[in-house]
Amino acid sequence: MFSTEITYEVVTFSIGDTKSGTKMGKLQLKDPKTGELLNCILWEEALNRMDMKLFRCGNLLRIVSGSFNEKFNNCLVSSLELIKEAKTGLDENERIEVYSKLIEYANKIKNDDLRNFVTGIYEKNKEKILTAPGAKLMHHNYIGGLMVHVLECLDYAEVNMNSFFQRVNKDEVYAACLLHDIGKIFEYTVDLESGLIDYDENFRKEWITHSQYGFSICMNAGFKRVAKMIAAHHARAEWGAIVDLNEKDLEPILYLIHHIDDLSAKFGKTNVSMLEEKV
Repeated sequence: MFSTEITYEVVTFSIGDTKSGTKMGKLQLKDPKTGELLNCILWEEALNRMDMKLFRCGNLLRIVSGSFNEKFNNCLVSSLELIKEAKTGLDENERIEVYSKLIEYANKIKNDDLRNFVTGIYEKNKEKILTAPGAKLMHHNYIGGLMVHVLECLDYAEVNMNSFFQRVNKDEVYAACLLHDIGKIFEYTVDLESGLIDYDENFRKEWITHSQYGFSICMNAGFKRVAKMIAAHHARAEWGAIVDLNEKDLEPILYLIHHIDDLSAKFGKTNVSMLEEKV
């Protein structure tokens, strides 16, 4: 049953338009004690009374007033109270530390042309890379989250290449890890004050997905195998993959980036509230 004493954790939040042209907020909350999810709607009038910082992923909130359905798994929210504010993401020193680790991996690339290509992209876009989130909702959705995700992928790849995948081209794997999500620095925006993440509509006017962006820049630079690995990292066409891993007779290397990307997304620091642990 509903109690105003329950403290919920923010899972996701987004704002859309209703058919009448007004704004509507969709908020998903989780009871940390039971893991049960609560889907909430906030009409424009309620949104206008609230600070958007309330909806930061990982925040702990209390529903002050709202109207619940019979099963108490949906709520029309009128008023919220912030109990504990979540961290927005990595602080400046943490971001610099993780970025430095990514550059260390980039410098492991022995092929001069490929190494210069990768480090050039990182140097040119350093400020965006330092703050970019790994996603809007699904994983690593916080300031600096993209770098944490990429570093996890590199660490997973390093372990596997030194044991199970000794015959792969390490240069290409390092490059694919470093660049597989590089389009996200343009695909998403993040408010450094509130930590809220949204899609950049200008990116969507020019590109289909961040995968297409990474694939394109690598193909144009002549690094075709790296491009194909990036093209396959979402695994299925319906998930945004350019190369569907259900196709027959694909090179085994095309599966590697998908699997380590998936491991990071599922088992890495997926939520900003997990950043209380040392990065």
